[in-house]
Amino acid sequence: METTDTLIIGAGPAGLTTAYSLAKTGHGVTVIEQDKHYVGGISRTVSYKGYLFDIGGHRFFSKSREVVALWDEILPDDFLLRPRLSRIYYAGKFYAYPLKAFEALGNLGLAQSVACVTSYAYARAFPVREPKTFHQWMRNEFGERLFSIFFKTYTEKVWGMDCDEISADWAAQRIKGLNLAKALADGLRRSLKLTPQGGAGAKTLIESFRYPRRGPGMMWEAAARKIQESGGRIVMDRKFVKLHFDPHRQIWTVDTIGGDGTSESFEARHVVSSAPIQELVAKLSPPPLTLLHARALKYRDFLTVVLIGHTQRTWPDNWIYIHDPKVKVGRVQNFRSWSPEMIPDETSTCLGLEYFCREDDDFWSMTDGDLIALAQQEIAAIGLMRGEDVTDACVVRQKKAYPVYDETYLENVRMIRFELESRFPALHLVGRNGMHKYNNQDHAMMTGMLTAANILAGRTLYDVWAVNEDAEYGEAGFSGAREALASARLVPHKVA
Repeated sequence: METTDTLIIGAGPAGLTTAYSLAKTGHGVTVIEQDKHYVGGISRTVSYKGYLFDIGGHRFFSKSREVVALWDEILPDDFLLRPRLSRIYYAGKFYAYPLKAFEALGNLGLAQSVACVTSYAYARAFPVREPKTFHQWMRNEFGERLFSIFFKTYTEKVWGMDCDEISADWAAQRIKGLNLAKALADGLRRSLKLTPQGGAGAKTLIESFRYPRRGPGMMWEAAARKIQESGGRIVMDRKFVKLHFDPHRQIWTVDTIGGDGTSESFEARHVVSSAPIQELVAKLSPPPLTLLHARALKYRDFLTVVLIGHTQRTWPDNWIYIHDPKVKVGRVQNFRSWSPEMIPDETSTCLGLEYFCREDDDFWSMTDGDLIALAQQEIAAIGLMRGEDVTDACVVRQKKAYPVYDETYLENVRMIRFELESRFPALHLVGRNGMHKYNNQDHAMMTGMLTAANILAGRTLYDVWAVNEDAEYGEAGFSGAREALASARLVPHKVA
């Protein structure tokens, strides 16, 4: 049985950041990862016949100085500064995202635009008090008509739920501080090409972002190498099957199994988990009382159909949001616009069509051939590429990509957290699935950094759960880089 100071479950951004932060101090670290080949989790970069592609699109931006410094420390010479461009496809037309006022008015038409503004004015005059659902929150901030045009269809594609079933927490976390008035003001500024506050040289999240020249996996492959160079161990193709805590010895025993059936056990003083809470709780011993709460947590999976070919049509977008309900695809990635080095030649086009689903539904179980045929039909229907221009394709599936914010998730997580902190003080939850919080990559990294600081100090210095609590999501981005971590200031843990 191998003994280590800290065992980390999952080699995604949160797990590897924790491991790196510990290993470089000489702290003993072992990371187990169930993937056979890739580190980075959902932030990995997949390779197919020389083509590289991102799983979901990962811009590197953060207002946390600590996160940016860590990126530069791990990958000092391999970042590109890329222009940011995203658009919305709706009713056969493309809309710049963030919004450009004159373009939006022209596309929607005067009557529709007036109706949207009127609907917004009504919502502001008669808001839903204490909104509980995504629909109510967005209706308050944008009006019913604009919500139905630009938010309802795409959101329901992503989550597979009616917007009245999605918690307002999701909207408040991801697009906090944004409403139609701010959108129009910023859109007007952009349409008139007025200089943003901060001067002509200011770079905001909207205009540009950093990106590793060969995809985000480049960051995590470098982190894995540095962890091993510092004496840490990373074990691939290894899944945890049981975690037992001995309260007398204050030691964890973690049983694992490899893809070839080989079993291996580890002893550790601390366990850091970025695994989905549902899976973690089911494998704890003694069994937690909140097992039913964990089983009630829901997740959304998605798959990417990658289409490769040669086409006369080029477009500069990083990705396009597909709001058209006539097609199933939710978003289209354009990998050359992320980095030219993602494509092995100067002429090929490589697009990633993202479909949101559940691993127990019929869509997930479709054959790769059927999925590729559907993607060819839909990319042609949208007008981004002809089906006959596709010369090769592949499918990448991603389980548990998004923790679902339904009406019960918050109470379920609260109950689970209370029990785990009470009974298992040396068990630390980090990252998106590890905490069931829709974190960005930099948020996940910060949870790992703060957890490592707590482990090294031997006590809780920082409240890891405060990360992202007050964040405003820059993807909505009508006023630049709003991303603000509560923990970026390294707020000390508040003891109740």
